[in-house]
Amino acid sequence: MKLHLLIPGLFWPETKRTEVYSDLSLPALERILAKSHYTESRSQAIEEWLCQAFGVSKQQDWPVAPIMLHIDGTDAEQTRNEYWLRADPVHLRIENNHILLADSQIFTISLKESMQFAEILNQYFNKSGIFFLPLYPDRWYVRINKTPNLQTRLLSEMVGKNINNLLPAGEDSSIWHNIFNEIQMLLHDHQLNQEREARGELAINSIWFWGGGIMPQVIRSTFNQVWCDHAFAHALAVASGIAHYPLPHDATVWQHSTGPNNQLVILDTLWGKTQYKNIYEWRQSLSSLEHSWFTPLLEAMRQGKISQLTITALNENRIRNFVMTPSSLWKFWVRTKSLSNYEK
Repeated sequence: MKLHLLIPGLFWPETKRTEVYSDLSLPALERILAKSHYTESRSQAIEEWLCQAFGVSKQQDWPVAPIMLHIDGTDAEQTRNEYWLRADPVHLRIENNHILLADSQIFTISLKESMQFAEILNQYFNKSGIFFLPLYPDRWYVRINKTPNLQTRLLSEMVGKNINNLLPAGEDSSIWHNIFNEIQMLLHDHQLNQEREARGELAINSIWFWGGGIMPQVIRSTFNQVWCDHAFAHALAVASGIAHYPLPHDATVWQHSTGPNNQLVILDTLWGKTQYKNIYEWRQSLSSLEHSWFTPLLEAMRQGKISQLTITALNENRIRNFVMTPSSLWKFWVRTKSLSNYEK
């Protein structure tokens, strides 16, 4: 059996802050990484990596919206040839002339609230041919009759970033910049947001447009099973007809449930911690992964139950790839090293 672990945020994004690794006990992970064949490649967001892993080509955007629609409750055949955009609720904060974006990782919103916000926007934009469809509390969509000349940025790339120079580009970008500004004016002091702030919750004061496209004709992958709690990976597995399951509690449970051939497991509990620079929780999550996943997987490698273990560590700076086989364990001359050493 071959296992591919996709781990966004395995390394801390601020490369000079090597002290974040101090006193972390990670013997299994350090041994796996040290014994592996190591390569690097350019940085990719998780949605881009997944699209390429499932043979999905980039259109103007990576077509996240039309793929996600099919697990969020729309008719696949009816929407197959339509252009859709994701239009997710976000919170913007102005800080030192920067506009910083936060997503639903740090705020809660109910489906009822989402429908109320969408109703406000739809009443305003009903003559513009734009209709907001909140199929999930923090996953909204917009259907557009005519495909716009528009390139957007993935929401996962924008979290915690200054969006001033990262708004949509393309010939139709000025139209969407105006829409973006109008939405902020509509929502800024709206009663719904006043009620949220009175409850101590962050205001939903903007929408981020991203992931536009038309449903790809073919989606396929070399993986036989996908194990994850990542919604887009789940949608790709559904679209490609691959068996897919929620992420088990640990590798021991996974081994008792998994099948042969090529497995993809996505461990994404570290990702949000790196996006919001939460060092304490990131260290806690990494320690938890050491005990629940890396230690039992190393033992499975020793027993020959896994013929190849690949770890792909996504990061905003670069991608690190580690490939290990059982014979790699015999590299007695290779010493383990701290994760901080991979920053050099």
